[in-house]
Amino acid sequence: MIEPAQNGSSRAKSRFWQSASGFWRGASAWRVWMLCVLLVTVVVLQLYVQFRFNYWNRDFFDALESRDPARLRGQAFLLVPLCLGSVTLAVTSVWGRMTVQRKWREWLTGKVIDYWVEDDRYARLAAVQSEQQIPEYRIAEDVRIATDAPIDLALGLVSALLSAVIFIQILWTVGGDIALPVGSHSIRIPGYLVIGVALYSGIVTTAMTLVGAPLTRLVQIKNQAEAELITAAHELRDIGEGAAPRDRRSEVCRDVRGALGATIDQWRRLCWQLMRTTIVSHGNTLLAPIIGLVLCAPKFLSGAMTLGELTQAAAAFTLVQASFNWVVDNYARIADWRSSLERVGGLLLSLDRLNRETPPQQAEPPALPTGSVRLP
Repeated sequence: MIEPAQNGSSRAKSRFWQSASGFWRGASAWRVWMLCVLLVTVVVLQLYVQFRFNYWNRDFFDALESRDPARLRGQAFLLVPLCLGSVTLAVTSVWGRMTVQRKWREWLTGKVIDYWVEDDRYARLAAVQSEQQIPEYRIAEDVRIATDAPIDLALGLVSALLSAVIFIQILWTVGGDIALPVGSHSIRIPGYLVIGVALYSGIVTTAMTLVGAPLTRLVQIKNQAEAELITAAHELRDIGEGAAPRDRRSEVCRDVRGALGATIDQWRRLCWQLMRTTIVSHGNTLLAPIIGLVLCAPKFLSGAMTLGELTQAAAAFTLVQASFNWVVDNYARIADWRSSLERVGGLLLSLDRLNRETPPQQAEPPALPTGSVRLP
């Protein structure tokens, strides 16, 4: 049976990691760790290229402002190696990331299938569960999400942390301090762009956390409804293939339509939830660059900041707020991952309980009509 939501969530997560972490240990795990080192190196190099693009942005617009053709040609030539390096690193990142994901999924899926089949647990689970587990869906789909997402999220988090460290320095240096008039006096705020991006990011992250709180549970319920629809459709196919009695056709058709209705209803609820989170995420996408420009505008208008420095600081502001709002940008992915992680862990816990509750027994053969002969 499936664990209650509040009671079994932490146990399911713990059970998932108990099994999944075996991939990162053992004699052959060093190859995977070498791939991870390569991926982190690629992330660092990508940030360096992004750093160079930030300064290219400043120099290009300064050359435009000064109407200097020689500087513009120099920046145009510099753009070619920067673009080539960025594309090469992006392709390498995709290869390394998907290789680790594929290997982890293959390893964990094999372990779960072996555990499911061992001692006839696949048959005994169907006899004791109190609601649909749909283990084949969890093995095929939830294991994929549970192994894909951690790699993407970990690399994204490393990139966000390093981006924040690098581009905060640019904001602090280029933005400098600002004097705000207060009555007959003025207050000087050092590193005002850094303070501004921290306050703005805190507001957006808090809003997303409050608005998106129900998302994980809704994704989990939606996945369960999808799995039950697949199971109902399989039962109808069994009737068509003669593996199940045809007199159950009407009942199974009703089950399929009921499962479809429940799935559509869960998708509707998920749609409304995603609409609410989109208000926050899309609003942030629109506002972040504008707020960076607005904060830099007073210094530009006073002549304390060049056009190139204005665009450089605005770009750095956008990158830093994206790093600070990493949770905002990945909230839906995190919710989907947590849902799949708990579902795989819940399946493993149910298989664990079979060891204690229903020891494997030889199934009794079905009774034959009088006069029948059982063939070997």
